[in-house]
Amino acid sequence: MTLAGAFASHYWAFNKPDDVPAFPVFSSLGRSLRYHTGTLAFGSLILSIVQIIRVLLEYLDHKLKGAHNKCTKFLLCCLKCCFWCLEKCVKFINRNAYIMTAIYGNNFCTSAKNAFFLLLRNMIRVAVLDKVTDFLLFLGKLLIVGLVGIFAFFFFSGRVKAFEDTAPHLHYYWVPILTVAVGSYLIAHGFFSVYAMCVDTLFLCFCEDLERNDGSAERPYYMSSVLREILLKDKAGDPSSARQQDDEDDDKDVVLKQPQPQEEEEDEV
Repeated sequence: MTLAGAFASHYWAFNKPDDVPAFPVFSSLGRSLRYHTGTLAFGSLILSIVQIIRVLLEYLDHKLKGAHNKCTKFLLCCLKCCFWCLEKCVKFINRNAYIMTAIYGNNFCTSAKNAFFLLLRNMIRVAVLDKVTDFLLFLGKLLIVGLVGIFAFFFFSGRVKAFEDTAPHLHYYWVPILTVAVGSYLIAHGFFSVYAMCVDTLFLCFCEDLERNDGSAERPYYMSSVLREILLKDKAGDPSSARQQDDEDDDKDVVLKQPQPQEEEEDEV
């Protein structure tokens, strides 16, 4: 919620960066701790209840492994699948509800409802953006892990002359290489989660901006020009562009309707 509040304060600043508040991260952290601690606790409580039920189902599954009742096994398997899906849905709703709370300051239920219907109205954009973002973040993590793994391989294997004196002499150097690779993945995952929160927050702000404003002089968009070029591909729905197109069409009609000079006919002798 702290990161979402910081990103939202930057988005809803009309004149960037002049209207952006000073120290947005600390300001968002203060608002979250002062006003939204109950919202965070309530969302965590719902998720904890679902996870406890999943743990109980896993315990029952472990106890009933020796049972030969196929109906019981089938029912237990269905319950485990349903609660796994429910946990994923609760995590998704919690994440977007926290973002809406950071933007508007509403309670958890109101924020969850508004976020759900807002995403439902932009379902196609949500699906495309979610898959593209996950793929790009995965490529970033893979690139970091690959580079760190290659560096660790040449360092611990002693194949680089510059590191021969500093590198330890190991009989089996794959264990530290794998340890470094796993550690780099965890660190990269932590850093890229900040970018994922930024993308989700800006997307919700973008959808709200489209519904509240129309790009005219009275209600201009708050999004930057770069974000508008990336996400707002269809310019046909923009009233300003439509009005400009209508003016051009009217000018063409006026030109076509102007009387053409008639040629004077020569008198026949």
